[in-house]
Amino acid sequence: MKKITICGSLKFEHEIRLYTEKLALDGNCVFSITYPTKDKEKYTKEEIDILGKEHLQKIELSDAIFVINKNGYIGESVRNEINYAIKNNKEILYLENNIQ
Repeated sequence: MKKITICGSLKFEHEIRLYTEKLALDGNCVFSITYPTKDKEKYTKEEIDILGKEHLQKIELSDAIFVINKNGYIGESVRNEINYAIKNNKEILYLENNIQ
């Protein structure tokens, strides 16, 4: 069993939910994304910072991250999460192998 954090754009919510379940059913402990309950503009900077730090803590607790890079898309936030995972010696797994 691995501890795996899901990383990906919120526009891929369906895929994030699908692979969170698949990885869990494969016997892994999966940390997923905290989904917003309101528009991004309605969050304070402090709240956004808290959620960002919370996701990095999930990466710290993990053995690996699983990047939802549908159609090769990796946004700036996810690139930062990948770099954070690399700096913390985490395994990087990708949905699609066509890494850019």
